[in-house]
Amino acid sequence: MEANGVQPTAGVFNSLIHVCFSSGNLFTAISLFEIMESSEGFIPNSDTYDAYISGFLKSGIFDSMQAWYSAKKAADLNSNIETYQSLISGCVKLRNYELADMFYKEMVVSGVMPNLPILECMLEGLCKRRSSGQVKEFLAMVRGYGWKVSEKMAEMVVGLHTELGKVERLEELLETLMESDQNSEALLPVYCGIIRMYALMDRLDYVEYSVGRMLKQGLSFRHEEDVEKVICSYFRLSEYDRLELFLECIKGSYVLTSSTIDLLVSGYKRAGLSDKLNDMKLAGGSS
Repeated sequence: MEANGVQPTAGVFNSLIHVCFSSGNLFTAISLFEIMESSEGFIPNSDTYDAYISGFLKSGIFDSMQAWYSAKKAADLNSNIETYQSLISGCVKLRNYELADMFYKEMVVSGVMPNLPILECMLEGLCKRRSSGQVKEFLAMVRGYGWKVSEKMAEMVVGLHTELGKVERLEELLETLMESDQNSEALLPVYCGIIRMYALMDRLDYVEYSVGRMLKQGLSFRHEEDVEKVICSYFRLSEYDRLELFLECIKGSYVLTSSTIDLLVSGYKRAGLSDKLNDMKLAGGSS
């Protein structure tokens, strides 16, 4: 190294450690630490320990990762928000949720406040564990920190409750978000999730009420799948007049896609209502 004009520093060694882990050369990675430990000019620093923690975490070797995390604490080197974010996100990706919980608790106890990516990771872990009650408590804690619920967080919660078939939990979430003055990016996934679930249950009264309150907030559908689930519900119940009213309500805020137009064309044809196509000028949309 020195023969090539490269002066050894802790930063250089840390980079080499990352390279060793990336290439799967764990033995050399450990040897580099031993060299640093016996030196005077480039002793291991916080980033050095983080390199081993991250390397073993990505390798899925949790015992070694925890050992290096403990060694860092024993060396009186504090972990910062970036370290905890790496640890928690890595554990969640590898589905080791209990370990993620442990790091999160240690972070809070140490006085480090979570950032939004960490909160999103923790919520992801709870959703993957299908823990509806804990999700509700966690969101309350997020608001307690003064954070806004992000669009990503809202989508995760909607996905969980949709999977569990708990539309009432989404209604509760919507009410809570409205009371805490959340932005529209977080509200829209919840509105659409509620509408989608009511449509799948063919509860048209609730669908229409939910669409109406969403539109009153100045929001509208973003994805054709949600619109098409509503349309399919109308067709299943043979509620063609109500379908027309629904389309009339959303036409100022949502442009029907070719897929949705094709769905309408085929649905009206099956019902023997081809005249509806002329009334709506949709005949040209059939494939």
